[in-house]
Amino acid sequence: MMREFDNVDGVMMIGGKSAMEIADEFGTPVYVTDEQRLRENYRNVHGAFSKYMDTRIHYACKANTNLSILRILEQEGSGIDAVSIGEVMTCLKAGFTPDRIMYTGVNVSNEELKAVAETGVMINLDSVSEMERLARIAPGHAVSFRITPGIGSGHGDKVITGKKGSKFGIPLNDVVKTYVRAKELGFDIRGIHAHIGSGGQEVGPFMDMMDVLTGLVNDIKDAGIDLEFIDMGGGIGVPYQPQEQEMDVNEMAMNLTDMVMENTDIGTIILEPGRYIVCDTTVLLTRVVDIKDAGTKKYVGCDAGFNTLIRPAMYDSYHHVALANRMGKACTDKYDVVGPICESGDYLAHNRVLPDPQEGDVVAIYNAGAYGFSMSSNYNSRPLCREVLVNDGKADLIREPETIEELWRHQRIPERLL
Repeated sequence: MMREFDNVDGVMMIGGKSAMEIADEFGTPVYVTDEQRLRENYRNVHGAFSKYMDTRIHYACKANTNLSILRILEQEGSGIDAVSIGEVMTCLKAGFTPDRIMYTGVNVSNEELKAVAETGVMINLDSVSEMERLARIAPGHAVSFRITPGIGSGHGDKVITGKKGSKFGIPLNDVVKTYVRAKELGFDIRGIHAHIGSGGQEVGPFMDMMDVLTGLVNDIKDAGIDLEFIDMGGGIGVPYQPQEQEMDVNEMAMNLTDMVMENTDIGTIILEPGRYIVCDTTVLLTRVVDIKDAGTKKYVGCDAGFNTLIRPAMYDSYHHVALANRMGKACTDKYDVVGPICESGDYLAHNRVLPDPQEGDVVAIYNAGAYGFSMSSNYNSRPLCREVLVNDGKADLIREPETIEELWRHQRIPERLL
């Protein structure tokens, strides 16, 4: 089930702190993360798998790269799945050692390959071209390979990554000969990786993927190459709607580790959850600035739009919304919750029943921790918002809001225009 929040006298509580106090103290829009929920989610997924076999969790940091969130996960013992040199450097700054980071890029330039190799992190190669180029840039580097398993899973077409013909990974027919070539080139070959998509709620597709991976491990072994790990990627979904069922990670862990241990000599399994770890830790608080009855539709206008949270507009994603200062009150009508961006597509929620919203109310948008701030933008020249971390009733600012002046910091006007 979707996470429920405590309600004290009609006000939402986040990590023991009133949502209204947070909104008043820090301003809106603001992303608010509950530290204890973050630690709990990490421990849930690590505990589910590690009771069966050696398990490494590599948090998919593209979901949320705030340094404080990374510090918490570093303390918990997490590793990192990074997809850019920027993510690698951010995680190093947060205290992760290179041996706990794996880089999985796609369509990687030579400049980026060189920069990543120089940090010493393992590189998960996505193509034969990338392999051949890395052999010239960093001979003998530690590598694994991302393969295309021919199986897709996810909450929408834009996030399904593992199906046949995908832009990601080594096609199945080329996998064994690619490993043989990597051995000829002198690479330190560590493992095999696949990722089928983001937001999967069924165990079945993950089992189908593992069937492919275990078969390939044995084919690669027959070619004279022993692997240390299978990396099953991420993509474990979370419930975004109130009655939606959550993935049973214990059942998932039992089934997948059983397949690995029964069918291969592999000793370690790696998972790369991002959304599962960070999604429900965070709510986006946004202030109601306008109420409009347009005749055929009623609108609640907020100070956050798709510049702040793009998922509803980009993926048609559902995010539950509630009035943080009217929790438990009877709902009176249906509203679209919309933002300040000059686009008809700027919305946060369609047709939601709410309890008589008023200007000054605070809307809480649930499940905003994954791909919320990390996908926000400066569209319409709007500065990026604050982030706050709450722990046992205490709130800390973990990201200053941008200023308007900072929007111009990298712009230069040629002399002739002055």
